[in-house]
Amino acid sequence: MSISTQDFKNGICIVIDGKLYTIIEFQHVKPGKGGAFVRTKVRDIKTGRVNDITFRAGEKFDDVRLELKEMQFLYSDGEDFNFMDTSSYEQITLPEEFIGETKVWLKENDMCGIQYAGDEIIGVEPPMFVELEVVDTEPGFKGDTVQGGTKSATLETGAVVSGPMFVNNGDVLKVDTRDGRYITRV
Repeated sequence: MSISTQDFKNGICIVIDGKLYTIIEFQHVKPGKGGAFVRTKVRDIKTGRVNDITFRAGEKFDDVRLELKEMQFLYSDGEDFNFMDTSSYEQITLPEEFIGETKVWLKENDMCGIQYAGDEIIGVEPPMFVELEVVDTEPGFKGDTVQGGTKSATLETGAVVSGPMFVNNGDVLKVDTRDGRYITRV
């Protein structure tokens, strides 16, 4: 299916020179002299890099349908990550390099999103919030309060977050996976 620059919306996926891009923002410009054009900010789906690209008005592109399929993270064997579709019990295996930094937010049996562009898997989205156990942190000192400061805590998946001084080994923390921010102790 093909779309024109007139059909641009934030979040749609288009193909430019064989690469998949999502439109972050766009602006139609009609100067007093010359032809109209469209200024866009697009994100390369594979690399995550954001580019500014200008197109002539009316230019056509191939449209790609993005789909987010919810799957359960089963386990990691050190090299590969295994996921299962809970409705069809179909399993997929993705290499660690493909998962990237997302791996520190994946806990066994948690549900996450596998992002597809057509039939191709293009990414893994962890749950927005995860509850992970603290495995290593410095001990707090008597008199430490919530406003007293922060210290780093290493979680069961290897993620390191900054939390309040009262957090101890064995505590379970709720963390926002979008920015790695401590939310609360569970």
